[in-house]
Amino acid sequence: MSQQKDSYLVADISELEHLYGAPSQPSLAKEVDFIHTVYSKFIALSPFIVLATGSRDGLDTSPRGDAAGFVVVEDKKTLLIPDRPGNNRIDSLRNIIDNPQVAVFFLVPGAGESLRVNGRASISVNPDLLARFVINGKLPRSVIVVNVDTAFFQCSKAIVRSDLWNPEKRIDRTELPSTGTMLAELSKGSIDGVAYDQAMPKRISETLY
Repeated sequence: MSQQKDSYLVADISELEHLYGAPSQPSLAKEVDFIHTVYSKFIALSPFIVLATGSRDGLDTSPRGDAAGFVVVEDKKTLLIPDRPGNNRIDSLRNIIDNPQVAVFFLVPGAGESLRVNGRASISVNPDLLARFVINGKLPRSVIVVNVDTAFFQCSKAIVRSDLWNPEKRIDRTELPSTGTMLAELSKGSIDGVAYDQAMPKRISETLY
């Protein structure tokens, strides 16, 4: 069975290109090596990104969110992303130190298109830079500086297929286990799930920034 399954694997670039055909002209024209003004507008309206990083140990994606425009276009080749308090796993930051290549995926609620930016990142704790991202008197832990290699928008097909922004498709949160329930099960009871859930709203509000 495994040999039969392996015979269907696509492992050659030429075979892959034959399978899918040539990319369309618009799909190539939309890619640039800087932040175009049309992309700056998209970034300014985005309150949510996914940061992809990698290291010798593997790959990681990390959600980042804040008020729309929290990612700053410093210039056509540079993005600034404040790193707010989290769980201190710092997976993305560890990866950036090991391998600076990153990808940033921008979403704008209500928009079908998304934006993809690829580049190389570094981590700055320059006081002047941190001060630009102060909220409620609190500084980010660091700022991720992305030197842009490529930027291009993604068409709306994925959003249309998923019906992502349709409010009627939002689930009742009770359809999923609570955060505390998941932690209790994953920790085999060493974490009190009920207490975790009860404390979570206050903890989030006090540690958001």
